[in-house]
Amino acid sequence: MSTNQKTGAWRSPARRCSTPIHTESRSTADPVQEILQSKGRSLLPLNGSSGPLTVERDEPKAIDREAWSVLIADDHPVVREGLVTLIERQPDMRVVAQASNGREALEQFLAHRPDVTLLDVRMSIMDGIDTLTSIREKDPLARVAIITSYQSEEDIYRALRAGAQGYILKDAEPGELAQCIRAVACGRTWIPAQVGAKLAKRVADQELTPRETDVLDLVAAGKSNKEIGVAFGISEATVKVHMTHLLEKLKVGGRTEAINVAVKRGLVRLDVPAAA
Repeated sequence: MSTNQKTGAWRSPARRCSTPIHTESRSTADPVQEILQSKGRSLLPLNGSSGPLTVERDEPKAIDREAWSVLIADDHPVVREGLVTLIERQPDMRVVAQASNGREALEQFLAHRPDVTLLDVRMSIMDGIDTLTSIREKDPLARVAIITSYQSEEDIYRALRAGAQGYILKDAEPGELAQCIRAVACGRTWIPAQVGAKLAKRVADQELTPRETDVLDLVAAGKSNKEIGVAFGISEATVKVHMTHLLEKLKVGGRTEAINVAVKRGLVRLDVPAAA
């Protein structure tokens, strides 16, 4: 492996990319806005189309290579083995490493510098989005796709804002997985139409402040306004103000409805599942 590849300055290309690959630097623009409005084209489904959505970029060509290398990170061994089998069937792909948690994924990424990294969202030690952030800090040119069972608005938004170029669901057809890997390897963004629609809806929603998010977490945990005030060292009246803003932003009429909407959107988790 070359020195440049080890430092992340070199990114191996795709052999059959319809769009050349970027090998220098990424745009500093908001990645979510780039996805939604790339060159003025919306990513929302058109004419009832349910096919995947991609964003193409005009980028310089890189050097050809025999096959794309892929890193798989998922905390379910059966899922990992299934993904390995599917990917290894593709003549232009090879799995170079596997990881069972976020920390291992980061270590394996730094060791192998794969062309594409597939990350599960919910993993132990470090979740997929935190792992993605750490990978991008080490290598801003890293190409990463999220593969998950979860498609809450907040998970999608956080992943794509963190720099994921692909978001594929685990119930997708095998051919879609291959399409996603090829698109991401070629420097394009690949997301299913339904994910794009949820992303657009999340962007249109009002953003919660950090304090409102903290209050919402404790509301979901069943805490009263008085208990929330004690936890944050603020008055009960201030908690009520935060609650009023929360209900307005979530467009709900009460605490129970707020919790239901927050869980559906992925703003809070009532439990912490072992895997996704």
